[in-house]
Amino acid sequence: MSHEKQFYINGQWVEPKGDRTVDVINPATEEVVATIALGNEEDVNIAVAAARKAFDTYSQTSREERIALLERILEIYQRRSEEFAQAISLEMGAPAKLSKYAQAPSGTGHFAAALKALKEFEFEERIGNTLVVKEPVGVCGLITPWNWPINQLACKIAPALATGCTMVLKPSEVAPLSALLLAEVLDEAGVPAGVFNLVNGDGPTVGSTMSAHPDIDMMSFTGSTGAGRQVMKNGAETIKRVALELGGKSANILLDDANFEKTVAHGVMSCMNNSGQSCNAPTRLLVPNSRMDEVAAIAKAVAAKVKAGAPDAPDTTIGPVVSKAQWSKIQELITKGIEEGANLVVGGTGRPEGLDKGYYVQPTIFSHVTTDMTIAREEIFGPVLSIIGYENEEDAIRIANDTRYGLSGYVSSAELDRARNVARQIRTGMVHLNGAPLDNNAPFGGYKESGNGREWGHYGFEDFLEVKSIFGYYAEKK
Repeated sequence: MSHEKQFYINGQWVEPKGDRTVDVINPATEEVVATIALGNEEDVNIAVAAARKAFDTYSQTSREERIALLERILEIYQRRSEEFAQAISLEMGAPAKLSKYAQAPSGTGHFAAALKALKEFEFEERIGNTLVVKEPVGVCGLITPWNWPINQLACKIAPALATGCTMVLKPSEVAPLSALLLAEVLDEAGVPAGVFNLVNGDGPTVGSTMSAHPDIDMMSFTGSTGAGRQVMKNGAETIKRVALELGGKSANILLDDANFEKTVAHGVMSCMNNSGQSCNAPTRLLVPNSRMDEVAAIAKAVAAKVKAGAPDAPDTTIGPVVSKAQWSKIQELITKGIEEGANLVVGGTGRPEGLDKGYYVQPTIFSHVTTDMTIAREEIFGPVLSIIGYENEEDAIRIANDTRYGLSGYVSSAELDRARNVARQIRTGMVHLNGAPLDNNAPFGGYKESGNGREWGHYGFEDFLEVKSIFGYYAEKK
């Protein structure tokens, strides 16, 4: 990476104002693969000033100009897709196949969805004699996580560009390489100077400076609920808009008429995917009490096929988790599950057999989990599944909603209408019926402590827009 110790500000690669750095660790080998600069308050101020100046002109660009810009970004991104896949595997340990076929393409998906939405979006509406206009919110502060790095970069940057906003980005310092690559793509595509700015740094320094900055109009944050709470507190002083996409503890309800062989297998693999590092992962598998042992046996057989290993190994199913700190947290929660009396079906503490280096976690499944156990309530963010029993459909809905989170949910039934009815009673921002996949054009986001606002598609535009009423706009001339 030629720019790893630089920031991208006002259309230029520039040197940081301070001298702090941090090593980027490959979680599969525990080796340093890059060293990036960490910004300070001065770096943020310079970037915000550039974004503020650029807003005056970029906010006035036409829909057609922004469409052309997104089309150029898409073309260049697709040309460099393999580089993104390699960077993501290197920085956060995703298996090569996952990086190539899911992680890197997520960027294409969000830029394409924003392009489609921009072509169709209604920025103006007439109500009587009033013109209601949706205008860009201003300078946006973007803070993104490490688990799906390009996915979260693209689903914030694309709508910001599409709606006429300017921005300052702080990607995760744990996985910053794909963000630096994306900055190169945006530069090559001709994003005007100051519209997009990147400052690497940590949360307490760069993140806090951004969220409290008086010249940042809106913060879009994806990460832990605790960190999101701090962003909201910091933003309160200036009454800035804060959009949050936070944690989850999603319930996967298998109704008694579901195909258990199929749905249990799908649920286990969905939980283990990306080493369990997805906020919307179905980490609570809710099944009839009478079929608990049957489900545990199916899940155990499926987990046996989940192979943790090096990202570049062809038979690897899941790679490592992202860091030593994350690995240690997961180990503590697995231990807590055992101590609190859950039945350990498979997995447990320590690395998988044959792996003595890297932050690898054993694919772990607990059965007979009760709702008061820590592993049933806390977001583990690793390849750990909790199987919880219910008595009837009403009990399943109650358990699904008995959480401070509300990001996603899953319902499987042989009768689609039955699944639909249950889905309407789950207090989450998203529900998947019978294994239905995500849709880049539909809104992504949650209830309760899973956040506020929505991302993706045309719904993702709303947080980046202010609404103005111009009364008398259509009044007859006198």
